[in-house]
Parts: sequence; structure tokens; C-alpha cells
Amino acid sequence: MNTQQILEMALNMAELEDTPADSGIIVPSDGVKRVMFGVDIDTADLLLAQQLKVDLVIGHHPVTDCPRANSYKVMERQIEMMTQVGIPVNKAWNLLRPRMEMVDRRLHSLNYAKTGQAARLLGMPLMNLHLPLDIISENTVQAHLDNCLKPTSRVSDVMAALNELPEYEEPAGPRVRCGRPDDYAGKVAVRMAGGTTKGGGEVMRAYFEAGVGTLILMHIPEDTLMAAREHGIGSIIIAGHMRSDSVGINAFIRALEGEGLEVIRMGGVIDA
Repeated sequence: MNTQQILEMALNMAELEDTPADSGIIVPSDGVKRVMFGVDIDTADLLLAQQLKVDLVIGHHPVTDCPRANSYKVMERQIEMMTQVGIPVNKAWNLLRPRMEMVDRRLHSLNYAKTGQAARLLGMPLMNLHLPLDIISENTVQAHLDNCLKPTSRVSDVMAALNELPEYEEPAGPRVRCGRPDDYAGKVAVRMAGGTTKGGGEVMRAYFEAGVGTLILMHIPEDTLMAAREHGIGSIIIAGHMRSDSVGINAFIRALEGEGLEVIRMGGVIDA
């Protein structure tokens, strides 16, 4: 396979027509048979890949060049997800825009070219797949919960259902961060794709006021969590960052292996 075919496979699995801003091919390759896949990739990992004689390194989190510098743009997907539960689009935009601008300012100051330059100097093919695999994680977890839960399920039932997925085994498995295990779960919404969950406490409140009872997130900033607790109108389960990332990554790795590729998991990917 080549890197373009691998990118298109990820887009198809996530039902995306265009390559999102946080994903892309940095150093292309036409003859990929052996892949090293990591959640986070840096120069040392590229040297490891060279020692392991792989044909391609795939990083999940944006590591370099345009995928990292422009990754704030994928936050616009959160607007679509908010409108799906009944939040007006203008309200969603007004709540998210300040956070998008903040993330843009933060990314603008980073040394985002470093890893890409190292890959080119080493002649090591490199690509990023972020939003597509997060969408696969989100869809997989949501479908699993929809199949397991009932209208009268409680937050503890949601936790039990999450723990049925092999990626969520302890340690660092799901935690109830807002609400209590014996609370009724209500409508459960999995939100894992969209660049960041730093939408702020008002975004969490907008979800709850729109009828969502429990939010499932990969991670949450402390200030957002504190604000959600103060509102006191919904539950939040933090499923775990590396473990949630691994749900989508493993699904994609299995697809690559189905095409005859050998894939080495590393850099935080949970082998499940």
C-alpha cells in the first residue's frame, strides 16, 4: 500500500469526504508493508522506527507542519455534534469560538516543524491520523452503549458497559468525574472527536440543558470540570485519553492488518 491509500482508508472508515486539518501525509511512501503506530511521535520514535526497519510511522496526535498548526479548525465539528442534540447552531458557535481562538493562539507559538524536519532528514515516511480515528472511537463507543443501556440505566451501568470494551480495562480506566454512580444516566452522548474537549463549562451546561444526561469524554480540563459540577445538572464520565484513542486506533490497525500490513503498536497505544 501507499500512504495515500492508507489515508483514504481512514477517511472512509470515519465517513469523511475531505482530509481534516489535523491529519495528513508528511513524508509519503509508495511501498508500505511494515508500520509503526503511536499515539505520540517524536524524533526519538523516528530513530526507533529506523532501527526496527519499518516503512512508515503513523502518529495519532498531530506532530508537525500543517496537521499541528491548523488542528484547531477541527473544533468546528463540535458545532455539528451540539446541534444534533438540539443546541441552536448560533449558540454552539458563540460558545466554541472563544476556545477555538485560544487554541489557535497556543498552537501558533509551537515549534510545529521539528518532527517533520527530522523525518525528512532520516528519509522516514510519516503521516498523522487524528480526527478520523477519534470519530471511529466515538462511533464505536456510542454504538456499544446504545446496544447495552436502557432508559432506566444508571451511571454505574454506563461504567459497566464501558468496561466491557477491552481498551478500558484498568489501570487508568473510566472514572465518574461529575455526578454519582447511582444517578440515572438519561440520554448518553459520547463526545470524543473534535480536536479538544476544552469547550468550557458553558458547553457542558448547554448539553445538559438540551436533554443530555451523561457525557462520555476522553479528558476534561479542571476548570471545565469544576464549572460542570457547580451546574449540578448532569453526569460526566471521563473514559480515559490513551484508552479512548486506542479504540479507534486498534480498529484501524485491524483494517491495515486485513490488507496484509504488519503493524507495531507503541507510543501509548493499548494493545487490546
